[in-house]
Amino acid sequence: MVHHEPMSELTRIPAPDGVAAAAQYSHVVLGTGRFVAIAGQLALDERGRPVGEGDPAAQARQVFENLRRCLAAAGATFEDVVKLTYFVTDMAHMPAVRAARAEHIPDDRLPAASAVQVAALVRPECLIEVEAFAVVAP
Repeated sequence: MVHHEPMSELTRIPAPDGVAAAAQYSHVVLGTGRFVAIAGQLALDERGRPVGEGDPAAQARQVFENLRRCLAAAGATFEDVVKLTYFVTDMAHMPAVRAARAEHIPDDRLPAASAVQVAALVRPECLIEVEAFAVVAP
């Protein structure tokens, strides 16, 4: 895992007063800077071909690699991510998603997150889609 200095100062509040702590995300992340929205990424290679058909772990790794590339295009890294939204066709895929996330984001830097099980994604062979919001220094 490569660690970079965050481009903006982010504050993570894992458990605000009166809210139970969550093991897999921070309830609140705030910061000042330029807002970056990354569209939901699928397990597609640079030519738009599916990667890891039927393999949630391979798909999750490709999704996070695509997120990394999109963040880099905006001058950001995973250190700048304030929110991730996971869309999975089966909640059983979440351990694979968490493992791929752990390769890029340490447990003490977890962003806010939501996980949603969906009936289908835009590409039927895709099992996982992840979108990201980041805040980078102006």
